[in-house]
Amino acid sequence: MRKSHITKVMAMALAASLAVGTAPAVYAADTAEPKVVYSFDFEDGDVSAFTNRGGDDTTELSASKDAAVSGETALLASGRSESWNGPAFRLDDKLEPYTEYYISAKIKGRYYTGAMMSFQYTVDGETKYSNLVQNLNGSDWMSVERVKVSFTEDMEGVYVYFEGGSDDLFIDDFVVEEVPAVEIEQDIPGLAAMFGNDFKVGTALVPGNLSSRSTMDLVEKHFYQSLTAGNEMKPDSVLNKAACQAYVEETGDDTVPQISFGAAKPLLNYCRNNNVPMRIHTLVWHSQTPDWFFKENYADDGEWVSKEKMLLRMENYIKVFFETLTELYPTVDFYACDVVNEAWLEDGKPRQPGEQGSGGSAKSAWVQVFGDNSFIEPAFTYARKYAPEGCKLYYNDYNEYMDGKMNAIIDMAKDLKEKGVIDGIGMQSHLDARQSLDAAFPSVAMYNNALNKYSELGLDIQVTELDVTTPENPKDADFAVQAAYYEGIWDAIYAHKDNISAVILWGVTDDQSWRAKQYPLLFDAEYKAKECFKSIVDGYEMPEVIPTNPPVIPTEPATTEPTTKPVEPTTPVVEVTLYGDANGDDVVSIADAAAILQAIGNADKYELSEQGKANADVCNPGGGLTAADAIAIQKLDAKLIDSLPVTE
Repeated sequence: MRKSHITKVMAMALAASLAVGTAPAVYAADTAEPKVVYSFDFEDGDVSAFTNRGGDDTTELSASKDAAVSGETALLASGRSESWNGPAFRLDDKLEPYTEYYISAKIKGRYYTGAMMSFQYTVDGETKYSNLVQNLNGSDWMSVERVKVSFTEDMEGVYVYFEGGSDDLFIDDFVVEEVPAVEIEQDIPGLAAMFGNDFKVGTALVPGNLSSRSTMDLVEKHFYQSLTAGNEMKPDSVLNKAACQAYVEETGDDTVPQISFGAAKPLLNYCRNNNVPMRIHTLVWHSQTPDWFFKENYADDGEWVSKEKMLLRMENYIKVFFETLTELYPTVDFYACDVVNEAWLEDGKPRQPGEQGSGGSAKSAWVQVFGDNSFIEPAFTYARKYAPEGCKLYYNDYNEYMDGKMNAIIDMAKDLKEKGVIDGIGMQSHLDARQSLDAAFPSVAMYNNALNKYSELGLDIQVTELDVTTPENPKDADFAVQAAYYEGIWDAIYAHKDNISAVILWGVTDDQSWRAKQYPLLFDAEYKAKECFKSIVDGYEMPEVIPTNPPVIPTEPATTEPTTKPVEPTTPVVEVTLYGDANGDDVVSIADAAAILQAIGNADKYELSEQGKANADVCNPGGGLTAADAIAIQKLDAKLIDSLPVTE
């Protein structure tokens, strides 16, 4: 493909579709009218649709005339003993999975509002929490307007709830609406079709995005070549604290971290069912890695572990991460992995030692344990040892174009390349157009210089998290600057296409971005292409051979069980006495799962008997022990399944 003066028909279609694209997007302003599913003003005195989050504490939910927005009555949560107690509305027993809903409500404290609206769900026995709306502070009624929520069929116990403070909370005018689907523009070129012969074009998603048909239509048109989980494969989502501590209690060994891909399962299932390649983000990172992971016995108040123990934990974590992932999803193309993320400061020095909880983003528990960045090399060494075939390994960072950090990355990469454990550099590319091209940071020239420097390493480059912010409350002129800046950056990327294998946008629409107030993406909240979309395709010709949209594989039931190819079982050398009884105590329990994981992780120290090996091989008899055998036994012990795979 070459860049030329804009191609005829395409130019006319783009001009028509983007003629009004510079107006600031108004979030939640879809063209179709939302359908009201539930509406509560509590005038009838019925609060039975809500429950108290907190179980047996002293909170009471009642209809009260002490305060109201409309009418005379509101829901009152009184006698709250903890800030996280409060009124909760369950979604999964009333609404449909894979459907987007708006939640609106009014909230007030008896004397002062210091609250937030949050979201909770459980998947594979783990409960996850997130804040939907924070800083609901004031002495009068606060409004929550059309906040999008959704859930998948894998989730249960899904709640929207109100928390914060400890005084009485009033809720009124609680409304649930179904978000209408919006047709995306089909008369514009698809990004993957236009550039996919030169480098993969992809995006980042969270499970909630899967419920938006319009969002997924954009993904399937423009970003079908790569998907990154926004948060769900980071350490705090994958590490299972309760399971880690239970494993220590069972075995006395605190060097084998226990993990779960429950949070990422909806995204992993989507990639499997639709044949979408996936970037793994991320293994070793100071942020979004809980401090307890670095403490003795995984205790919040434990002592920091030694460097030697942390190396064992790191290796076992990376080993089990890759082995479990590929056991569960053998057909997914995990083509890239950010092994280490954001280890260098802008001046080229390591981060400071300390806890995340109190130290902020400049602190690193990895540096706390190792004293410096010497943890980077073993992380890549272990990743090279255990990563699936074809998965390339990257160091990933932001502000990667600033001299101090860039030089540190280059020196590190040269050393790792010489040792044969790194494949490339991930340039996050969280950029800022500001109010003029002269003020934009980095400048296009600065970004291009970084591309030149990294290209000289002879390593691959991936643009991993691209977005470009505007000033808050942008005007037409700000969107014009954003478009011009995007064009310059994209042209620099394209000029280095021989060294770049993937370009990933960090999100799909502005309103779902982590930097939503600054409108950083190519599509607005109404799923329409912005002026910056036009700027990056303008002048490029559609290639004669267009990358095909991957074939959709028939959807399989959601599962965390390994989907292995059927093989003819071979007769074990030793006759099985009780499937699952790895430790020979005539009982199948979590202790057997622990024994299997120990044997896999350190066979020299924790060798199973021949009888134990035969009993433990529950997923593929005769095929040898894997983490899948331990997972199946854990599920049986937790009553998540009724029988082991081999006995079904």
